[in-house]
Parts: sequence; structure tokens; C-alpha cells
Amino acid sequence: MPSKSACLRRHTEVPGQLEGRMLQGQLPNTDKNLTPTPGSLPATDPHTPEINPMPPFSIPAKPSNQNPQAKANPITPQLPMRPKLERTLSLDDKGWRRRRFQDSQEDLTVQNGTSPCRGSMKDSVAQSPACSRPLPCLSASLQEIPKPRRATGSEGGSPSLWSDCLPGMISTSLDLLHREASPSGGSPRLASLHATHTPPAMDLNIASSSLRTANKVDPEHADYKLRMQTRLVRTHSSLGPSRPRSPLAGDDHSIHSARSSFSLLAPIRTKDIRSRSYLEGSLMASGALLGADELARYFPDRNMALFVATWNMQGQKELPVSLDEFLLPTEADYSQDLYVIGVQEGCSDRREWETRLQETLGPQYVLLSSAAHGVLYMSLFIRRDLIWFCSEVEYSTVTTRIVSQIKTKGALGVSFTFFGTSFLFITSHFTSGDGKVAERLLDYSRTIQALALPRNVPDTNPYRSSAGDVTTRFDEVFWFGDFNFRLSGGRVAVEAFLKQEPEVDVLALLQHDQLTREMKKGSIFRGFEEAEIHFLPSYKFDIGKDTYDSTSKQRTPSYTDRVLYKSRHKGDICPIKYSSCPGIKTSDHRPVYGLFRVKVRPGRDNIPLAAGKFDRELYLIGIKRRISKELQKQQTMKNQSSSAVCTVS
Repeated sequence: MPSKSACLRRHTEVPGQLEGRMLQGQLPNTDKNLTPTPGSLPATDPHTPEINPMPPFSIPAKPSNQNPQAKANPITPQLPMRPKLERTLSLDDKGWRRRRFQDSQEDLTVQNGTSPCRGSMKDSVAQSPACSRPLPCLSASLQEIPKPRRATGSEGGSPSLWSDCLPGMISTSLDLLHREASPSGGSPRLASLHATHTPPAMDLNIASSSLRTANKVDPEHADYKLRMQTRLVRTHSSLGPSRPRSPLAGDDHSIHSARSSFSLLAPIRTKDIRSRSYLEGSLMASGALLGADELARYFPDRNMALFVATWNMQGQKELPVSLDEFLLPTEADYSQDLYVIGVQEGCSDRREWETRLQETLGPQYVLLSSAAHGVLYMSLFIRRDLIWFCSEVEYSTVTTRIVSQIKTKGALGVSFTFFGTSFLFITSHFTSGDGKVAERLLDYSRTIQALALPRNVPDTNPYRSSAGDVTTRFDEVFWFGDFNFRLSGGRVAVEAFLKQEPEVDVLALLQHDQLTREMKKGSIFRGFEEAEIHFLPSYKFDIGKDTYDSTSKQRTPSYTDRVLYKSRHKGDICPIKYSSCPGIKTSDHRPVYGLFRVKVRPGRDNIPLAAGKFDRELYLIGIKRRISKELQKQQTMKNQSSSAVCTVS
């Protein structure tokens, strides 16, 4: 292996002496081999790039000591040809795609003595040697790019920029470099060879989907052939004859780079965008916003997760410290796609209640709609990436207690269409009292007749709708609230069931439930269903305790808070969980919630869309609340850890 001083001396000598030493020992043994036979092709070495014909150098080469008869014919040296300057019109076709910039991975491999190319050392030499500074004959400007020529000896027919500058000297130097490196068994030191040029064409492994070890590409890898496909070229008629095409349209590699391989977003084809027609409202069109293709991207099984809850807050100003048990029950491994919360006798600060809901659900959810009727509140939170598939949200109210100035009894209905499925959510507060079943039945009849929904959003199936029943005008209906139906038989009988061991017989309790009895008769909630109840009565508790009413009124524990559902298509709604929240004790009612899976169908684009509308101000307030609470939590933990440190004297 030549020493470093020898390499440096090689560059400081006279050019004639340098070329003479480089050619020493590389010439044929006889002059016969130097003269080609007429009509015959020159012999080529498969490991040596093809040398373009140009005037030979006049370099006096000293005869080799091993073969004194081997002599080099003296010839007159000539300067290399300067590259032809071409303007920006030819940058894309001839220059841009073949420019290659050395990346950090190649710098590391050169320092370690390994080749950053895809093959062996011979392949890397055949393609392009490592470079550190440009040749004086090549300009660094993008306006001056030499016309490339293809070298048949390079791998895959890749263009070679060396054919214009010193081809004979470079090829001979590289061959000499191999001969010098082979006896010692070490790798050749390319850093000692300072004949450089403009960086060659960029390899396909620079921006591959996964960076491989040592920046190498295996030619037998599965994706190698795909990355070597024919380059895609876009016509540039729109750019005009005097303007160059964009480099992005020049090669297949750039198009792959433009689309992120790590994104979960589905790619959109341009022909799909051209075919979109929001006026026709095509149901099966591939480009329909609410069509089958878009629905399949978000819900492959066409089932969405729904959370429906009801809570009579008893007008308490104090809110629970945490709503996690209410909105994020531990039984569910994942959060739901849509949250619908109905409140009766809500707190005085409705905005604070909505802020707490937003804070608990986090930035993944936005407030799609919020409505109120007196102290009846309803809030709809949806995942932020699903707001584009919702129609305008409409609501209507009904008052059942006319003499009351504060609307504590009545109903609030909210409706909208999601993809092609229409939803109706109703929260109600019926007349209270153990024996007032008839009044509650009347409240139900008034509600289904007076709720004026839908208004602007079209009915998805008008042939199955009825003008006298609002619940028939929607695909999926959820009715929840404080219905005030009680357990008959008196408190003593009910307490006897509640004290049973080891667990309460809920089915026996429901035999005395007024609502269950009326539903079997068909006098109320016709067509509605309810999931199986496996929780204790949600009314009436002492505030802050787990004991039922201990006041002088001794109200009977009852299942007053319920969640019912109804569907146009049998089997569209599947209940997953139906329970209460015993840990929230700020009211005499326990919150009751249900988890459902609801079938969603594709829709048409001719409905009035909400177009991503949500409560932005509430969203920002909820994020700030989460951040401030997290900082307070960290500060508390820091103070506790510092106070736990003690000194020993």
C-alpha cells in the first residue's frame, strides 16, 4: 500500500512525470498489442469503462524494469475539451436528473473506507470514483452543465460525466489503484486520488422508503425492480415552449418522494378529483364525498362507535373533579367516534360544563353542536377528522310544563346526517311523581308530535316517515333522559331486593318498573328497545353518599334515567355496554350511559353540509385547561419529591 507521503508526492510532481508513473507497469509487453488489426474491434476489459476516442497524451513513460522492451510512444499533450455550455432549457432533460449530490451517509462510508454504492468495489469504480473537489473544466453553476455521454461499461447504462474530461488518465489511474491495493489486501484509498468532478447522478437508495444498513441496495431486493421502472414524463404544453419542465415531473423517483411513505392518508388520484360531481349526488361514485369509497376508508366494516349519556345534575353548581369515569369508562379499551351527552336540570354555567367536557375528551374531539332548552342541555362531540362528513345540525324543543317560567320539563331534539345515515337524539325530562304515569305518557305524545325535525336536511327515506311521529323520519333514533318512571310496590319492597346477597336481582326489580310495563303495552316508546340493565337504580341518592334517600320523604329508589334506541333497519344498532357511574356523587341522580355500534351507510353529496364547522373557541379553551392542569400536576409532584428529602446529622 503506498504511503501517504507517496500519494502527496504524486500530486506535486510535473504532469508528465505523474502520468508516466501511473502508466508504469500497465502497458502491454509488445508493440503488437498496441496496434489494432484493421477491421477488428478493440479488446475491452469488462471491468474498465469504455474510453471515448480523443487525441492521445504525449507523456514520456519510462520503460518498466520488469520488461525493458515495453515502451510508450511519445505523443503531444493537449488540454481537455471544455464542456459545451447549455442554457436552462435543457436542464431538465440533460442535466437535472443526472446531477448527484453526495449525502451524509456517503461521507461516512468514505471515511470508514467502504463504498456507498450498491455493488462491489469494482462496480463503484466503474460508475464514478469518490470526489472531494470539482474539476477546473466543469462549472459549479446550474447554467453550465456538460453534455453527458453514456458509457457502456457503467452499470445499467448510467450516464458518465467523465467521458468529457481526461478519460484515459482516469481509467488508467483507477486500474493502477486496484493493482496497488491488491498486494496488501487493504481497501484502496480513494481520498488520495484528487481527480474530481461535478457529483454524479443521484442513486435511488438516497430517498428510499427505508434506509438500509451502510446505505446499500440489494439488486435482488423485492422493491429494487420497482424503483428502476421507466421514468414518468409529463407534457409541458402548459408551460410554453420557452420554459423548462418542473424537475418533479422528470423522474419516477421524484414522484415517489412527493408522496410520503409514512403517512396514513390515502393517496388521491387526479382522475378521481376530475370525476367528482357534488351536484349530482351520486351514491356509488368513486369521488363522492359521502360515497361508499370514502366511507370504507374510515369505517371498513361500516360501523361507528357511539356514546350516549344522560344525567340529571339537580342544578348543582359544583361539578365533579374528574369526568373520566363518566366519558371514558374503563370497560372500553378505545374512545368512541361520537359523544352525545344530555343533561336535565343542568348547572347554571352551561359554558363551564361544555368546557369540562372538551377538556376531558381532549384535542382529538370537537364540539359539533350544542343546544339548550331552559335547563335541558345537549352536547355533541365528534372526532375532529369526521366533521367533514356531517350535514348541518338542526334542533327543536318542546315544553311540557307551560305554567313554569323555568323550563325544567320538556324535550330537546338534535338531528343531523352522517354520511348517508340520519340520526335523531332526544333528551327529555318527564313529569315527576310516583303515581303520575298518565302525565308522563302525555309528555311523550306531545314530544313526538311537536318536534319539527328535520328542516333543511332531506329525509333519507321519506316513504317510511310519518307526519305525526318525529321518530319515524330518521334512520337511527336515541331517546334518553330523566323519564321519572318509578318502581312500584313501595320503598320497603324495593329495599328488600336491594339488600339481597350476594348480588341484587335486577330482573326481579324490573318486574315492578313502570316504564317496562308501559312499553310492553305499547302505550309509549313504540318500536324502541333498551339494553339489559345490570346496574342499581340511579335515583334517589343522598348527595355525596352511596345511600338512598334518607330524608323524611323516603323516596323509592327507581330507574328514572334511561337510554332507549330505535332503528329503521333491524340490527343496525348493537348495544355494547349499558351502565351507570356510581363514583359521581354531586347529584341525587347517577349518570347513565350506553355504548353502541351503529351501522352507517353511504350517502349523496346533495345535502347541506356542515363543512367542518365546530366551536373553535371552546376547543382552544379546553386545550389550555389540559396544559395548565398538567403543569400544576408536575409542580405538585416536584414539591412532594423535594419535601421528602431529609438530612441526617
